[in-house]
Amino acid sequence: MDNIVQWINDNQDMLIGFSIKFIIAIAILIVGKIVANTVTGVMTKGMKKREVDGAVISFVGAILKTVIFIAAIMMALSHVGVETTSFIAILGAAGLAIGLALQGSLSNIASGVLLIMFRPIRAGEYVDAGGVSGTVEQINIFQTIMKTPDRKVVFVPNSEIIGGPIVNYNREELRRIDLVIGVSYSANLQQTKKALMDVITSDERVLKDPEPVVTVTNLGNSSVDFNVRPWTKNEDYWPTRWDLLERIKDRLDEEGIGIPFPQMDVHLKKDD
Repeated sequence: MDNIVQWINDNQDMLIGFSIKFIIAIAILIVGKIVANTVTGVMTKGMKKREVDGAVISFVGAILKTVIFIAAIMMALSHVGVETTSFIAILGAAGLAIGLALQGSLSNIASGVLLIMFRPIRAGEYVDAGGVSGTVEQINIFQTIMKTPDRKVVFVPNSEIIGGPIVNYNREELRRIDLVIGVSYSANLQQTKKALMDVITSDERVLKDPEPVVTVTNLGNSSVDFNVRPWTKNEDYWPTRWDLLERIKDRLDEEGIGIPFPQMDVHLKKDD
């Protein structure tokens, strides 16, 4: 114990100097974090004023914050006497090893960059991507956050989105409703066609241009199938589809036009 006290007394100047450097290094980290948050906040506000896509804002903000904080860590280490040149070399070697071990994560980062550059999806759009159907909330460095219609939040790796088909339902202003209506073979085709056309043209949400189409598309095993294809605005798609199905059923019932359903005839044979 006496030796420890003696060593402390003999090296007070060194310990005080190191303590001061350590405190300054901590201060550099704190300031670095504050600067990172401030710069990211200013950049975010500026991009929002320019109406930049929300997914781009979150992605660029995450990268900028990470870069600034890493720079602050390097400055703090340099201030306490750590040789940053050799440290960077060690980081480079470690990064190579980690990169080989985390090829999937690096693929997600590269895919995130591609999503930002080419923008096949944007925040607020409803898409089918990566095996998930939902509204895009954010595009982050590793993953894209999507919200499904039943309010589930799904985190999809960026590489799965880039690696598969992407169906974007919001990129176009108009959308076509595709309905297949089957009627019985005893139904009058012209009467049925007129009834279906009357239903869709009487809905104000159905557009006149492009013109709606009602046509026979198939002679099935138990029904004559009509393709009913009206156009509507994207935001009106689902309400219009649901209403049309209900009104078509009511109109066909009024006209006495039967809608076939699967049936099975069972024949019982009685042995004498």
